[in-house]
Amino acid sequence: MSAVMHDEKSLGQLVGDLVNETRTLMTQEIQLAKTEVSEKVSFVGRNAASAAVGGFVALLGALPIIAGIVIALGHKIGYATSSFIVGAVFVIIGGVLIMKAMNALKREPLAPVQTKEQIKETKQWAKEQMR
Repeated sequence: MSAVMHDEKSLGQLVGDLVNETRTLMTQEIQLAKTEVSEKVSFVGRNAASAAVGGFVALLGALPIIAGIVIALGHKIGYATSSFIVGAVFVIIGGVLIMKAMNALKREPLAPVQTKEQIKETKQWAKEQMR
């Protein structure tokens, strides 16, 4: 008599293994999403804070220069007109800089791109496993 060894798993065991592996993959993908979003938020936060500090320091340096321009131009065309012209120029420059920054932020997706790709791969893997 020879003992027959069965290495094959039952259907229930295979389904159980598939469920466990899928659960593990989903847990890992959730962790990946958290990490990716955290990194993106940190990146945006650091750069926004740096831009704000830089803008404030530049403003402190620009105020005396702006006052000098208004005074110098005021001697030629009047102080009220000079103030309006210089103010308008700075509002336009500021607006352009704000729009540039907003467009740069819009181009950087905050969604976890790597996680989306990983979920697609996991979905495809699970379909293949079910065949």
